[in-house]
Amino acid sequence: MNVSIFGLGYVGTVSAACLSKHGHTVIGVDTNPLKVEAIRAGESPVVEPGVTELLKEAIADHRLSATVDALQAILGSELSLVCVGTPSRENGSLNLDFVFAVAREIGEALKGKSGYHGVAIRSTVMPGTIERVKAIIEQASGKKCGRDFGLASNPEFLREGTAVQDFEHPPFTVVGASDVQVEGSLRELYSGVQAPFYALEIQAAEFLKYSCNVFHAVKVAFANEIGAISKQLGIDSRKVMEVFVRDTKLNISPYYLRPGFAFGGSCLPKDVRALAYQARSIDVSVPLLDSLLSSNEHHIQRAIDWVLRAKKKNVGVLGLSFKSDTDDLRESPIVKVVETLLGKGYVIRIYDANVNLSRLIGANKKFIEQEIPHISSLMKGSIREVLENSDVLLVANKAPEFRVALEQVRPEQKVLDLVGLQDIAINIPGNYEGICW
Repeated sequence: MNVSIFGLGYVGTVSAACLSKHGHTVIGVDTNPLKVEAIRAGESPVVEPGVTELLKEAIADHRLSATVDALQAILGSELSLVCVGTPSRENGSLNLDFVFAVAREIGEALKGKSGYHGVAIRSTVMPGTIERVKAIIEQASGKKCGRDFGLASNPEFLREGTAVQDFEHPPFTVVGASDVQVEGSLRELYSGVQAPFYALEIQAAEFLKYSCNVFHAVKVAFANEIGAISKQLGIDSRKVMEVFVRDTKLNISPYYLRPGFAFGGSCLPKDVRALAYQARSIDVSVPLLDSLLSSNEHHIQRAIDWVLRAKKKNVGVLGLSFKSDTDDLRESPIVKVVETLLGKGYVIRIYDANVNLSRLIGANKKFIEQEIPHISSLMKGSIREVLENSDVLLVANKAPEFRVALEQVRPEQKVLDLVGLQDIAINIPGNYEGICW
């Protein structure tokens, strides 16, 4: 199948790489020429294990191309996937400008195409969004949904750091389609993916992703609050939760139910805000959802308070992205810790192999330029440089090299493990402490 993918950010790039591997011919579309050039060169514009290798193979086999021309992409494909970002506005609502801009582009391009074309929204959007997309495409194209083109909700379930595996083995494939033709195209597109295929109503498919993501946020906040209470009582919360998650009949899933640091990244905080805003807008009271971000902020504050109690001004940070194997800094909780400590006069040194400032593009680059432009002065080229010049050390993600680093700390150094690196047997000579254990 010939498929075009609008938006070469995280989801779009991973989708392009994996669908090309399955034998589909993929055209990537983005307004950012740097992303387009990266794809053409077989280089991933995002940090994600395995993606660059898949892109290089697809380019060499002529199964993948990239362009800034929407018309070229529409004319060269049968189905389009929309994978653009849906960031938060200040009031918590979703900014759908990118989705609607792509809808207009697709509508304009459909004017010049004869025959049916399918459009699937992979971006995370609230129920009712696809109805608005339908109106935009119909107005721009002069064509009719269900006759000349089809629309579908096709949410993704990719975790940064394991996205290729998640694409190949998702919990399920979900599609809410306007008609059987676009549903059939999506069944064919994902025929090589080993997962149950569920056809839902469009709004149900749109809402499923929010249900999943907000539940994940609930699990993270719940586990961290259990961890904080356990620590105060002298209980190892990891042992408590290790047994807790073995109940797969009632507790459903072990994922995210691990005491550790606050949740962050480009999905969970944004989606919690959006769902809470949606509830307020229709006068539905959701005390638990309203408390999630507050709970998360309290957990971030616990890390800050720990550093303040240490009364040492030289602080080293291992890991700046919100999790290992990604360069995503958006809403990374450790960034908030760094910002707070800087404001209080602390000297910060940071090491993260995945955060290479010279190659960041797109949303990450924009985030750094607008929110933390001074970050380059804090980044160091080696773990050793951070270790040698820090009295207090924060371990903020599970990069394997940090396990080795913990064996090299000095006896007088204080270490706060935010993520649970001591799951394996390692000898830590410093004053080691976990945030929840």
